[in-house]
Amino acid sequence: MTYLAMLRLPAVTRLLCAAVVGRLPTSMVALALTLTLRENGIGYQFIGLALAVLTVSQAVGGPALSRLIDRRGQTTVLSVSAPVSSLAIIAVAAAPDNRAVVLIGVALCGLATPPLEPCLRALWPGLVGEKNLQRAYSLDSVGQEVIFVTGPLLIALTVAVASPGVALVLTGVLCLAGTAVFASSPPSRQWRGAASNAGLLGPLRSPLLVLMLVGIAATVIPIGAVSIILVSYAEQTEVWGGASVLLGISAVGAFTGALTNGRIEWKTPAATRIVVFSACLGTSYLLVGTLAPVWMMAVIVFVAGFFLPPLLVIAFTLTDELAPTGTIVEAFAWLVTLFAVGSGIGAAVAGAVRDTAGTRAAALTVGGLAFLGVAVLAVFWIAHTSRVKVAVS
Repeated sequence: MTYLAMLRLPAVTRLLCAAVVGRLPTSMVALALTLTLRENGIGYQFIGLALAVLTVSQAVGGPALSRLIDRRGQTTVLSVSAPVSSLAIIAVAAAPDNRAVVLIGVALCGLATPPLEPCLRALWPGLVGEKNLQRAYSLDSVGQEVIFVTGPLLIALTVAVASPGVALVLTGVLCLAGTAVFASSPPSRQWRGAASNAGLLGPLRSPLLVLMLVGIAATVIPIGAVSIILVSYAEQTEVWGGASVLLGISAVGAFTGALTNGRIEWKTPAATRIVVFSACLGTSYLLVGTLAPVWMMAVIVFVAGFFLPPLLVIAFTLTDELAPTGTIVEAFAWLVTLFAVGSGIGAAVAGAVRDTAGTRAAALTVGGLAFLGVAVLAVFWIAHTSRVKVAVS
């Protein structure tokens, strides 16, 4: 099935566009919040605390809301969480100089952030059929890249014509609008999770799934570091347009990787491919540490971007396979959460190493840490292969 044919299927375009709009705030809130607080004279120490509260609350809220969705369906949970999250961040925009309001607001915003990405992943099999899942996940990855390219641009435009506070309000409006369109669609309203006996641990009851999630979290450590490294590189090397141009080239690479991966009929098992692609991703980020001339660095970051979407598509496929019955939305939420955790670690490590040892050391450090993930995924591949052989015999 072609991408165009897939978009023509009932509800696919509506759900994909609604999910993109509803998830745009994930690439906007941190920047809009920072700009809003700075405009009101708030120091960076408190801003760092507020961003940390937002990140932790999102990490807790995603899996928790997704577990409720597995048990109660999508529409009810999404219809409650979206207004809570949106009103909370709008309250912060209304009283940015009240520190208690800010902390409570960002905590509620994060805890109630609608888990649209896991919800859409759960709907894909019913929308396009099992045989077209890889292409559907690739299309979903394209949407993810649109989010991270468009979100900051919307913030910049809104700040230019209005104010940071208005940009913060916009994140709440987009969350509410996108979620409303998504949750009111027939596939979302009709979806029900299977009965689960996975207990308190939910999808984390599967040791293989946990192993894969940990491997992915370590492998994507460089993703959170790339902005810091490229900004530092651009400060030391004359780059037309600065770091934003290199980040844009990386985004183009990711678009290309997502579309290319969806068109390939893979014969190699997913558990094998996840090790190969994670090693390719780690290697490309090690090459960033060469601090090569600009034209070569452009090629390197393009390649680094290219390998990320196929890696995530494989991870989605394996999550679908390994999640215990009745825990699929929560399992996808844990994948999203662990991705964010790995990226956050990368940003923290890169910042600390950059200040103490320089840009090259920061790039080599995070690239090297990615190979911890490769090693974990290699162990996962061995265990997964053994399980498949036992099942066949």
